[in-house]
Amino acid sequence: MSAYVGELVGTMILIILGAGVCAGQNLKKAYSQNGGWIVITLGWGLAVACGAYAVGSISGAHLNPALTIALASIGQFPWEQVPGYVLAQFVGAFMGATFVWIFYYPHWRETDDAAAKLGIFATGPAIPHTVANLFSEILGTFFLVLGLLAIGANKFAEGLNPFVVGFLIVAIGLSLGGTTGYAINPARDLGPRIAHALLPIHGKGRSNWGYAWIPVVGPIIGAVCGAFFYKWTFTDHSLTGVVALAVFMVIAMGVGMASKKTNAAQASGKERLVTDHARSQSHG
Repeated sequence: MSAYVGELVGTMILIILGAGVCAGQNLKKAYSQNGGWIVITLGWGLAVACGAYAVGSISGAHLNPALTIALASIGQFPWEQVPGYVLAQFVGAFMGATFVWIFYYPHWRETDDAAAKLGIFATGPAIPHTVANLFSEILGTFFLVLGLLAIGANKFAEGLNPFVVGFLIVAIGLSLGGTTGYAINPARDLGPRIAHALLPIHGKGRSNWGYAWIPVVGPIIGAVCGAFFYKWTFTDHSLTGVVALAVFMVIAMGVGMASKKTNAAQASGKERLVTDHARSQSHG
């Protein structure tokens, strides 16, 4: 098996088990319906661990385009292999989502909630706010890559690393997943979202393409930042990473404040439009 096939198969396993736990949670008449957030985070953590165990010795089990790009950006992975890895990851994610649709085939017709069906395939914000949602994905993936590199630097009993990585996913989901559903992986979100758009899922509704760029761009930014922070701080033993992180925090705060003012101005403008419209209606 080639490394590219390994990434395809590993990502497919990740999505079958990860999206599968969401399907069991969201679809009516599934025995596991309404299992709760802890069930979802544990399911995704085990899904990552199983995918890593399956293909770790073959491809390194990136299973995530953001991680592949981040490792290449700090010289730990060859750039010429990045396109093949990323393509394999997206194809594997699409295939995994398709298998979930087939597996739960009778349940789609029994479920009326279109948003719940989309939530099986793709992430979405608990509170729509572009800047905050993007920052959530950036920070979540920052800690994912930082954690993965730190775990890789430690010695564990043979074969234990993927299990520890799974617990890292659980920790991120429990602590940082409540805002956007912690995609932290462009393939995990975009591949299944495309499947949701293309498959004849009964009563599926729209695929929310207006939000789709956030779980793609956010994880890539966060992964690259996390990789460079680890390299500068833990490998080069300098303060460059800490200084860069402090600068990033200041920029993020500034952007957040500007976004808050913009949102408030937009809301005020909408209120004025509604008021003016009401007045025009009242005056005939």
